[in-house]
Amino acid sequence: MSDVYAEPATGAHPTDPATLAPYTTLRLGGAANRLETATSAEEIVRKVQEAESRDEPVLVLAGGSNVVIGDQGFAGTVVLIRSRGFRVVAEDADTVTVRVEAGEPWDDLVAATVERGWSGLECLSGVPGSAGATPIQNVGAYGQEVAETIVGVEAYDRTHGTVVRIDAADCGFAYRGSIFKYSDRWVVLTVDFRLARSPLSGPVRYAELARALGVEVGDRVPLADARATVLRLRAGKGMVLDADDPDTWSVGSFFTNPVLEREAYELLRERAADLGEPPAWPGAGDVVKVSAAWLIDKAGFGKGYAGPEGVAISSKHTLALTNRSGTARTAALVALAREIRDGVHDRFGVTLHPEPVLINCII
Repeated sequence: MSDVYAEPATGAHPTDPATLAPYTTLRLGGAANRLETATSAEEIVRKVQEAESRDEPVLVLAGGSNVVIGDQGFAGTVVLIRSRGFRVVAEDADTVTVRVEAGEPWDDLVAATVERGWSGLECLSGVPGSAGATPIQNVGAYGQEVAETIVGVEAYDRTHGTVVRIDAADCGFAYRGSIFKYSDRWVVLTVDFRLARSPLSGPVRYAELARALGVEVGDRVPLADARATVLRLRAGKGMVLDADDPDTWSVGSFFTNPVLEREAYELLRERAADLGEPPAWPGAGDVVKVSAAWLIDKAGFGKGYAGPEGVAISSKHTLALTNRSGTARTAALVALAREIRDGVHDRFGVTLHPEPVLINCII
């Protein structure tokens, strides 16, 4: 399921009710043959099954914050996920497990957990999209990933026509990935999160967040302080959706941070010797994760770099590609993404890979 909001993007007014642009935060995408809305897990399954019975391709769309849809749209049925709510399904003295409907707006859930004194999601404040999309992408920000708190996912298995519960260990969580990403087999229906009963955040792992909070890495802070600071940092980078700010008309980070084997990393260091040390973080085994934003900027694509038809790199964040005009075609955004990818490869020998799901378009 793509990462989408419950309602059309504010300010978007489609002339064709099947146009998909209003259902994506990029405000891009052509028409679907058919649009269906599902407001419960049972209805999601039924709508998908009905489309399959018509031998139609199916695209499941929740909030549109992590999807790029081509100008030709989608030649099939798009099921809009609009299920809502969460409930406690298990608890003890130290933890609480909540089952969240796939269409629940993510930041609403984070706000509710912070208010209740449940720790584990606070650093993911302000991330756009739906709860059901978070395991697909293994959403992460400011030192937290949902893989750390997810204990299970309920999904419709289109291959076998059954609803199954998948334990976290079987979800294949990886950096910005899972078994659900790039697969048509699974339709996420609900997600279970196990959270700590604590008024304090988890240990602050992200140096930028620690500095903004005035604490050391590893310290804990009140949940509300962590949430407010993350929201402020994200807003300063154009990463909190705002109908009046074209810098937020994006899918957030467009490229993932490259993960390089040690030999490839050393080659990068040689090619970047005149620019200083590339920001990097050691990973499991002998791999290194490198800052995609640094590579993009040093390859000559700074904040505000403009492409065709009013698409541009955000003026606030190098990793965000924006439809600033609100009237561009997906082809224009794709052209800018290719220019950046090719420029980074030419300069540093590193290939960037897109983070969002691409529907009928190729970078």
